[in-house]
Amino acid sequence: MSATLHRREVVKALLENRGGLLVVAGLGSTAWDCTAAGDSDLTFPLWGAMGQAAMTGLGLALARPERRVLVVTGDGEMLMGLGSLATIGVQKPANLTVVVIDNERYGETGMQATHTAHGVDLAAVAKACGFGESRTIVNSSQVGSLRSLIHERPGPHFAAVKVLAERLPLVLPPHDGVHLKDRFRRALPGG
Repeated sequence: MSATLHRREVVKALLENRGGLLVVAGLGSTAWDCTAAGDSDLTFPLWGAMGQAAMTGLGLALARPERRVLVVTGDGEMLMGLGSLATIGVQKPANLTVVVIDNERYGETGMQATHTAHGVDLAAVAKACGFGESRTIVNSSQVGSLRSLIHERPGPHFAAVKVLAERLPLVLPPHDGVHLKDRFRRALPGG
């Protein structure tokens, strides 16, 4: 089935009226998508940490079990960190959701096809690793049910959201890692 969803629209829908949702944005396009949806002190965009979004989200979820945590990352980054899915599956943090924005491309290095373009099913991998809920999202009606999952049901959850392979204007978050860390910590009570 070909993708029809636009990445920025999906991310905007997931972050709309987010309340206290903590967000870890993966390297590159997903960080730009989260910033385009509205830069927030409760979003921690990763700069230069390819493959680490899911593990950063896991650490945050374990440290702050009273808060919902959403990881928004890309298929290239998730493929680099597949072992993190096994660790999350073993730890089973009830407050964590991992959403992979899957355009089947390495967007930061020239739009080469990723393994998901050749049949690798990330949702099936997450399910096999022990995620309670794991799905592939292909249409806008499924995005609404994913929002409910993120905010209302115990996890861990995983969703691969199939989106068009499109080049979009950059909407960069602040580039100062110390500033991003400090503002995120200040935004967390007791941080």
